[in-house]
Amino acid sequence: MSDSEYHAKAMAVLAAVEARADELLQQDGLDIDTSRTGGLLELTFPDRSKIVINTQPPLHEIWLAARSGGYHYKYVDGRWRDTRTGEDFFDVLSRCASEHAARPVAFCAPA
Repeated sequence: MSDSEYHAKAMAVLAAVEARADELLQQDGLDIDTSRTGGLLELTFPDRSKIVINTQPPLHEIWLAARSGGYHYKYVDGRWRDTRTGEDFFDVLSRCASEHAARPVAFCAPA
């Protein structure tokens, strides 16, 4: 993958996460504050806990840090996959967000 392809795919992930956080507020009243600076996106939950999503351009990875731990993702076969387990980024993000929000929360890949 070229640097420009990585950048486009990684920015699409951050945009999809931000858009979903906005939807959750509108549809379900779940207030997840988002703060984005370049390739770093912080999600702050009502209890003040955070999930941090950070792009890693030199490695062509996306990193996710949550209460449950840190995860690294590479783009493989059309999906962002954990470099250790192969688990999908959005599945892990949904699970982590659900833990932070103390209720079910679902995120999905951009179309």
